[in-house]
Amino acid sequence: MSMPHRALAALASSCALAFAAMPVGAETYPQRPVTLIASAAPGGTTDLAARLIAEPLSKALGQQVVVENRPGASGSLAAQAVARAKPDGYTLLLQYSGYQVITPAVVKNLGWDPIKDFAPVANILSAPQVVVVNPSLPVKSLADLVAYAKANPGKLNYASSGNGSLQQVSTELLNMMAGTRITHIPYKGTGPALTDLLSGNVDMTITTPPPLIPHIQAGKLRALAITDKSRLASLPDVPSAPEAGYPDLDVSSWFAMYAPAGTPPAVVNKLAGEIGKIMRTDAFRKKAADLGADARFMDPAELAAYTRAELDRWAKVVKAANIQE
Repeated sequence: MSMPHRALAALASSCALAFAAMPVGAETYPQRPVTLIASAAPGGTTDLAARLIAEPLSKALGQQVVVENRPGASGSLAAQAVARAKPDGYTLLLQYSGYQVITPAVVKNLGWDPIKDFAPVANILSAPQVVVVNPSLPVKSLADLVAYAKANPGKLNYASSGNGSLQQVSTELLNMMAGTRITHIPYKGTGPALTDLLSGNVDMTITTPPPLIPHIQAGKLRALAITDKSRLASLPDVPSAPEAGYPDLDVSSWFAMYAPAGTPPAVVNKLAGEIGKIMRTDAFRKKAADLGADARFMDPAELAAYTRAELDRWAKVVKAANIQE
C-alpha cells in the first residue's frame, strides 16, 4: 500500500473509532416524534408548562414533541409510564413538583423512585400559589376565610390535584397555622378541581396562577393571597402572604422535565441545551410571566440537586402535618 493510501486508511480508521466512541444519540437524536407525558389533566399548570415548551422545542429539534396527558394516582400513572419507558429520549415526563417531591413522602409502595428512576433534564416553570375561593363564599380576605372556617368548623372544603399534591400540603399548612379544619377533596389534576370550584361544588383551592388568572380577572374566582413574600405582577391587587398575616405560608410550585434513568447523557444535554436557549428568549419569558409564572431554567445537575433538597424539605412538612394516603 502506498503512503498516501496508508495515510487515508489511517485517517478513516481514526474517524471510525472516534465515531464509535461518541455517546449514543449524540448526532442523530431525534429521528422521530418525542412524547412528553404530562402528569396532570388538561387545564392545569403542568399541562400549560408542557404545551408552552413543546411547541418551540419541536422547532428546535426538528421533530414534533407531542404532549400526552396522563393524570391520576397523584402523578404516579405518568411517572411509572416514563420510568418504565425505553431510555432513548423519545418518552419524557413533565412533572409537577408536588408529585415528584411530596407524593413519595405520602404514598406507600409508590411503584417508582423520584431519584433512581429518572434523569433530570430541566426545570421549565416556577410559580407561587394563590389562595382562591368561589365568589359565593362570604369572604373578602384570608383573615375572613379563617374567621369563617372557625365559625363553621368542618363546613368548608378545598380542592386539590390529588393526595400528596402541593395544593394539599399548602392548605394543610394553612390549617395548622390558623387552627382551622377545612376538608380535603382530591381530584385527578388541577383542571377537574378547577371545574368543580368554578361550579361551586367546592369552596376553595390553593394552586398556581396560570389556570386561575383568567377566572380571577373575569370575577369567577376571588383571590385572597399569594403564597410568596411579595405580590405577583400579574395580580397586583392580591396581597402577599405576609401582608395577609401569614408570612410562613411561603410555597412555590415548579414544573420540570425528566427522562427515564439510563437515557444517554448526550441526549439529556441536547434537550437541556435547546430548552435553555428557548427559555432565555424574551418571547418565552413573557408568555411565562403572562401566566403568572417564572421561566426559571435549571440544567440537569441543578435540577438533580434541587429535587433532592425539595424531597428532604417536604418530607418534614408531610410528617409534621400528618398527611397520609
